[in-house]
Amino acid sequence: MLNRFGLRTSLNAVFVSVVVLADAVGARELFVNNLTGDDRSDARLPTSTADGGPVRTIGRALHLATAGDHIVVANTGTPYREALSLSAANHSGVSVRPFLIEGNGAVLDGSLPVPTDAWEPVVGELFRFRPPAGGYHQLFLGARPLVKKPVDALEGRLPELAPGEWCSHGGAIYFRAERGKAPRDYDLSYAALPVGITLYHVHDVRIVDLVVQGFRRDGVNAHDGCLDVRLGGLTLRGNGRAGLAVGGSSKVEADGCIIGDNRTTQVNLSGWSALSLQLCELLDAAAPAMTRTGGKLFVDGEAR
Repeated sequence: MLNRFGLRTSLNAVFVSVVVLADAVGARELFVNNLTGDDRSDARLPTSTADGGPVRTIGRALHLATAGDHIVVANTGTPYREALSLSAANHSGVSVRPFLIEGNGAVLDGSLPVPTDAWEPVVGELFRFRPPAGGYHQLFLGARPLVKKPVDALEGRLPELAPGEWCSHGGAIYFRAERGKAPRDYDLSYAALPVGITLYHVHDVRIVDLVVQGFRRDGVNAHDGCLDVRLGGLTLRGNGRAGLAVGGSSKVEADGCIIGDNRTTQVNLSGWSALSLQLCELLDAAAPAMTRTGGKLFVDGEAR
């Protein structure tokens, strides 16, 4: 997908020096593979042998990691269904040895299938499902977000839904099926996990070449106290609030990222934060490209 936008070549040039330099000063490599890995392993080898092998989850690699390590995520074609949290010293680095997560184009997905027995009939082809957690609801058909109809805040009643449309009302998701069909006839999933990657009080962090999608709130959230955090070649899509949220006193740079099709906004900037967007694509006419309640913004080197 990145090649379609012509971004991968320039991105590799930006980040290759980071990888080479980190290896040169002795950063450990920790390997993750969600098909062949085992969380009982030490993550020190990319393939399983008698001497060890990769771990199965990125979360386990983060648990094993120390400052300045390099986590290598295998792109197996199967999404990693987990939420990640980076905080404090073990998930930070220094300028010559940043903490690095290399995604290799893998997908981090926060969605889960809607259980077929969770749908309640309302009337006709209209059905209702109550997710176990509230917040920014999102409904998908396959990997594609479905059209959401807004609820009239003054009337407080359900809108007219066409087949394949849905809305969120009173803590429930309402979905209208086609005539003669029920939700079990569709490959429906919902945004279940809250945030794809949460960053809190970390510094000198690089996260590159990863797709983050289907989370209930944000794809990536630099909550507070994040310094010299660089995101390279990420695709942040189909999340319930924002693809990227930067708040508190965080300082984040995003290079060559594609951020689109998120429900409320593509980028949320708040607090005393600062965000630099370099060669980024903000897509989706249905939601604002940017929501700001504070912070400083730089786009391709210019203050906005």
